[in-house]
Amino acid sequence: MSPFTCLNPTLRLGFIPLLCFRRRSLPSARYSSILLSYNRDSSFLTTGGENEIVQKNSKKMMLKGMRYAELEKWVQSYGYRPGQALMLWKRLYGDDIWALSVDELEGLNREFKKMLDNHAEFRALSLKDIRTATDGTRKILFTLVDGQVIETVVIPCDRGRTTVCVSSQVGCAMNCQFCYTGRMGLKRNLTAAEIVDQAVFARKLVSSEAVSISNVVFMGMGEPFHNIENVIKAADIMVHEQGLQFSPRKVTVSTSGLVPQLRQFLQESNCSLAVSLNATTDEVRNWIMPINRKYNLRLLLETLREELQTKKKYKVLFEYVMLAGINDSVDDAKRLVDLVQGIPCKINLIAFNPHSGSRFRPTKDEKIIEFRNILAEAGCVVLMRFSKGDDQMAACGQLGTLGEIHAPLLRVPPQFQKVLSL
Repeated sequence: MSPFTCLNPTLRLGFIPLLCFRRRSLPSARYSSILLSYNRDSSFLTTGGENEIVQKNSKKMMLKGMRYAELEKWVQSYGYRPGQALMLWKRLYGDDIWALSVDELEGLNREFKKMLDNHAEFRALSLKDIRTATDGTRKILFTLVDGQVIETVVIPCDRGRTTVCVSSQVGCAMNCQFCYTGRMGLKRNLTAAEIVDQAVFARKLVSSEAVSISNVVFMGMGEPFHNIENVIKAADIMVHEQGLQFSPRKVTVSTSGLVPQLRQFLQESNCSLAVSLNATTDEVRNWIMPINRKYNLRLLLETLREELQTKKKYKVLFEYVMLAGINDSVDDAKRLVDLVQGIPCKINLIAFNPHSGSRFRPTKDEKIIEFRNILAEAGCVVLMRFSKGDDQMAACGQLGTLGEIHAPLLRVPPQFQKVLSL
């Protein structure tokens, strides 16, 4: 989880140094204000339907779980004009308001506000904590209605831009061997409202810091395509032209490779796609990414070739976590070039971020340079993702908290046992 640094594929450059960021501390008064607004009156008891919350024994509609057309229909069901729905929508997502309560709905009809107070819920999350890393990356912990905790990361980028990395599940069922979140197992899916509210909070958090949230990446906790309906819905809300107004090109949904859901996403959404590849043979990918046993490399890549034929000027981002001695050889680089032939793409090389219980080691810088150069010389567009926020366990693959039960570590192929024992 960090900004993408694009490299010119025609140049053999040395390793690009980390960009320097001036750490922006959150003013204590503003922090307290945001904390209070997100935690006020948040004694939720249980969840109702996808867009509903049971709070204090009364069922209220969760506003952030609705697309605009659904919100408009709901507002009309109480006898109000569609124009009132648009005004409400803009106060939830636009006009630099990001309303968290009826008190922040200035300019709306008094009776309309009274109806909302009685029948609507504005917040899907309660803020638990914000932890700031030395590089300015912030890990935000949210408590959900059932007491579960998720993590969202706000990442400072160059030129005043900022990326928010949102979670789509509590935990993850994919059990990728290099990912800390995968060790948690899956607790539950997030609702569309719980996903959207992460982006809303990030916008509200940085609004007084002369920066803007320009990018959203679904690369936090969970496998987004395992929660495909809510993820597509949340992404639709984020890119609405009257709302958060993110460009579809700046909203990127990542997957480990669930092929049927990948097809659905490419057919239903205009947002960007990232595929976590991480290996060039089925043997290695079966081990480090067990989903490959169901949807292998050939099926995954052929599906992309087929689906991308109908999407003009669309490129998939292949993510490749560099694991020392596992997937970073010269032969791996050459196989990767062959694997992506015919797929409009960029390749993102990601530094592995160690965590408790991890058996893997990061690839050394000079090895990453060699790997990158092989790809670039073959004509591939290569990006590099540097670690950010790792001193607060906020970097890629580090999110979550392990419970008493962990997902199993899988059997190491014989040829890699010595590598992991070094």
